[in-house]
Amino acid sequence: MQPPKKGPAWAELNAEQQQILAPLKNDWENIVPERRRNWINLAKRYPKMKPEEQQRMQRRMQSWAQLTPEQRKQARENYRRLSKVPPEKRGDLRQQWSEYQALPPQERQNADAKKKPAPAK
Repeated sequence: MQPPKKGPAWAELNAEQQQILAPLKNDWENIVPERRRNWINLAKRYPKMKPEEQQRMQRRMQSWAQLTPEQRKQARENYRRLSKVPPEKRGDLRQQWSEYQALPPQERQNADAKKKPAPAK
């Protein structure tokens, strides 16, 4: 039995793909093959994107690259949960998120503390 293929190594990407996916370079070897393929497919669509979309994608990749593995896991879980929310309720969630983000840092910490369960004694 052959070991599972890891997907293309960074060196196997063409120059354009490497340039587009540059924020992910340091973590590329830790990305599972399925996600690597997703990123490569995104890089293929990148040249056809509007400049604003390209900038947004670059910002998101940079943000993603800075997350810890635990934060990435949480982000994926949040995405899965949000995808199950009916479309008509997503607007409400976006509004709540905008309001939360507008809070001063101390108020955000207070709001976060209220949501966390009390530690078991």
